[in-house]
Amino acid sequence: MQIKAMLVLLAAAASAGAWAQDPDAARPIVIKFSHVVAPDTPKGRAAERFKELAEQMTDGKVKVEVYPNSSLYKDREELEALQLGAVQMLAPSLAKFSPLGVREFEAFDLPYIFPSKAALYAVTEGRIGKNLLRKLEPKGITGLAYWDNGFKVMSANRPLLAPKDFKGLRMRIQASKVLDAQMRALGARPQVLAFSEAASALRDGVVEGSENTPSNMYTQGMHETQTHLTVSNHGYLGYAVIVNKKFWDGLPANIRATLERAMREATAYQKTIAQRTNDAALESIRGAGTTTIHQLTPQQQTEWRRALLPVYGQMETRIGKDIMRAISQEVRR
Repeated sequence: MQIKAMLVLLAAAASAGAWAQDPDAARPIVIKFSHVVAPDTPKGRAAERFKELAEQMTDGKVKVEVYPNSSLYKDREELEALQLGAVQMLAPSLAKFSPLGVREFEAFDLPYIFPSKAALYAVTEGRIGKNLLRKLEPKGITGLAYWDNGFKVMSANRPLLAPKDFKGLRMRIQASKVLDAQMRALGARPQVLAFSEAASALRDGVVEGSENTPSNMYTQGMHETQTHLTVSNHGYLGYAVIVNKKFWDGLPANIRATLERAMREATAYQKTIAQRTNDAALESIRGAGTTTIHQLTPQQQTEWRRALLPVYGQMETRIGKDIMRAISQEVRR
């Protein structure tokens, strides 16, 4: 795989160089955009929107190839593929940057850290969000934007209304020390699985429950094997749209500026559809009749928050007190 990746990197660099010398004579610049979710999700729809805008705005000088549903790379492979140049663009969940040594992104996984979307956007669109993206540059990665999915729900084959209901449950999580601590605080047994493996693991009984947004659960058919869903809104799931830095810096300045504009418009579009898509997915799950949907009472929410509060203390050293304090101050303004 690495040899193939290096060849693709060389080809990408050659293509960018050809544009710099003679844009009219060169073939279209190809951007491979890989992601792990279905096309009919907030991220999937935004990726298609970026493709449409990028190709239109550059008059076909750029071609964007979107590869959804882990069809090109899975969770554990995609960041390495980007760094090697085998793929040019990704939109991984924010938890995935920790293995690169940028653990500050795991703050986004802390339970109940964002009281609203407005508070979230104050972080991602402000100084904190920009500084976090800059931390990726020494890793050969340029951050372009934050994309929003939404707040997560919990599912299992029994009602999850109180922390005691999680006791002993094997719960699928993505690779995140914060999410691991979260599940353990609830009494569950966390199991890390790639997103592409989650639905089959639930179906086969490898895990008994999961957390995700309604759109991800519905488009993967997870509700078909999960008889109970709790609208807990206990955590946030977001993404950073990133590109291979060498590839990006090698693009002609006018092409890069046009793609940045396309990304801004795609991001604005993504924000308008994220909540709507998740609301529609939750109604589709309700309509399927396979899953009982539970809403937490204020008293139950307080009990969840109390049970999850120790996660903050456990993660201070790992994530960093400064970034946790900065986010806390920003969301309370």
